[in-house]
Amino acid sequence: MEYTFGDLVKDGEMTLGMHKKGHFLSIVTVDNCQLVDEDFNKILRFSLEFAKERGYKKYNKRSHRGLMRHLIVRKGIRTKQLLINIVTTGDMAKVKDISGEMDVSREEVDDSLQYNCFDEQAFVEGIQALELENEVVGILRTINDDVADAVKCQELRTLYGQTYYEDEILGLKFKVSAFSFFQTNVEAAERLYRQAIDLIDGLEGKKVFDLYCGTGTISQLMALRAAEVVGIELSEEAVAAAKENAKLNNLDNCRFIAGDVYKVLETMDYLPDVIVVDPPRMGMTEKAVDKIMSYGVEQIIYVSCNPKTLAMNLEQFRQGGYEVLYSKPFDNFPFTKHCETVALLSKLDVDKHIDVEIKLDELDLTSAESRATYAQIKEYILDKFGIKVSTLYIAQIKKNCGIELREHYNKSKKEKQVIPQCTPEKEEAIIDALRYFKMVE
Repeated sequence: MEYTFGDLVKDGEMTLGMHKKGHFLSIVTVDNCQLVDEDFNKILRFSLEFAKERGYKKYNKRSHRGLMRHLIVRKGIRTKQLLINIVTTGDMAKVKDISGEMDVSREEVDDSLQYNCFDEQAFVEGIQALELENEVVGILRTINDDVADAVKCQELRTLYGQTYYEDEILGLKFKVSAFSFFQTNVEAAERLYRQAIDLIDGLEGKKVFDLYCGTGTISQLMALRAAEVVGIELSEEAVAAAKENAKLNNLDNCRFIAGDVYKVLETMDYLPDVIVVDPPRMGMTEKAVDKIMSYGVEQIIYVSCNPKTLAMNLEQFRQGGYEVLYSKPFDNFPFTKHCETVALLSKLDVDKHIDVEIKLDELDLTSAESRATYAQIKEYILDKFGIKVSTLYIAQIKKNCGIELREHYNKSKKEKQVIPQCTPEKEEAIIDALRYFKMVE
């Protein structure tokens, strides 16, 4: 959990917790959260009171002044180890903040530093005095004077213990450093990884590329069966952690390379049998997809955390001669919009496969119209725009777009009937739906 110091209302009492939905500056204290271990709530309460009692100021996102920025608590689910990281601005930055170009006395500087220099020893002693169910293996302080509202490490101080915690996935051990990514829902991650690996035909004896490998979790799980695994990841810190974890698990058949995936692949003269990709939410670039397809491997496993970019990349693979044989979503974070997916792509046999593309203008209008019913169009518009449209309005817009309509036998028999006309707002929504169902261009 990454908590932020702030206030709920301007110049109000200091808070520590999460951003209020839709409000950039408002922070809600979440010391009774039921989604996390109760130890997290205890550490949050202590850290907030610790700052208040000493008169520490929250970091102001507009003036860029203040000491307290974030609190990060991480836990090893299987090991019950806690790693606590308090994020503040630097003490010397406060001296410059106070003196700067201003004519102030040393006494004024010393007085202000009393409230701006973080008492590291007292913080450690306070954490150690808490009655916790889990073991605190490390207490860290991160110095961050960057103006951006994000945790950036300009200096990392070890106040107590170690700079990492440990956890286990499918029998393997992993050291997780302060800023390394690691799956928070371990049991769900195990199901996802097991599914991804089981989709690979005859993994034993094969050479595998694991692209966007992070700290090498799935790389090492595959290395238990594969002949060799090469992991590529942009983050140097993550690659360093992957190498250390491979040693921890006595795996000598997997190696890791730090760098941009596309650029590293450009230098590789090594041909894999299988490729596994697990890109960030933004998905893969078109160049990366093209490079991956150039290897011509029979199987590609795509692990995705963003269905939208997954769909875009899968279309690129389809155009390049791959088909999706299997896909399965994993709801690792229930009651949120996030969804993980595992997909199996297989290279088509060009001698047995013909790809035929028929454009819409080559179809007759009746065929185009059959793409969606009136009910489907209404449902699409209601879901996307939150408005209701009538069958009459849809028919009007269809006719305006040149889509031939079937005879409506229930039409009025009156000669001078008054026919309501579709409003511009609803017309725009209907046209959007027609484009979505590929009934018009």
